Amino acid sequence: MSDKTAGRRLVAWTSLSLDGYTSGPKGTEHDTWLYEHAMQEQTIAYFESIWRGADTALLGRTNYEGFFSVWPGITRDPATDDRTRALGQWLDAVEKVVFSRTLTDTKWENSRVSDDLEGTVRELKAAPGRDILAINSASIIQALLRAGLVDDLRVAVVPTIVGGGLRLFTDDLPESKWRLAETTTLDHGAVALHYRA
Repeated sequence: MSDKTAGRRLVAWTSLSLDGYTSGPKGTEHDTWLYEHAMQEQTIAYFESIWRGADTALLGRTNYEGFFSVWPGITRDPATDDRTRALGQWLDAVEKVVFSRTLTDTKWENSRVSDDLEGTVRELKAAPGRDILAINSASIIQALLRAGLVDDLRVAVVPTIVGGGLRLFTDDLPESKWRLAETTTLDHGAVALHYRA
């Protein structure tokens, strides 16, 4: 269950294969199914409806380093379409909290490192602001679910079976109940599910 004492909502967003993985057995560099889904126009439009409501982003080290390696270049590329550029500008401007025990420094503007996920998130939820968005970091979302800090779970189920890899919903997560707020079918066959605690 979610921490109902908090003012800001924590939204967890990720994409899953049909068999429940956020990344396949060979790792993120081989997840063509995920990149193809992410680059669909309807996926980009749907994600825009989520990130525009947030002014803080939560990332694990791997996603932070991956995003930072590509997004500033995409944002500044004259060939980038307006919607993708808007996402890149948001990623530049938004407060980014990177959870890591090994990363000590961040080079991306408006970013900082924390090694205390639960404490930092409770402080963020108690502070004024808009939504807090955990973006596609399975380990971060799992830890937030264990701590009961997720208010909204936004999952896009992609019609691909990958046969193994990194699971979002592991056996050690505590029991919780969710109510369906919205279902959106995307043109390429993915289904976007919005659950509230």
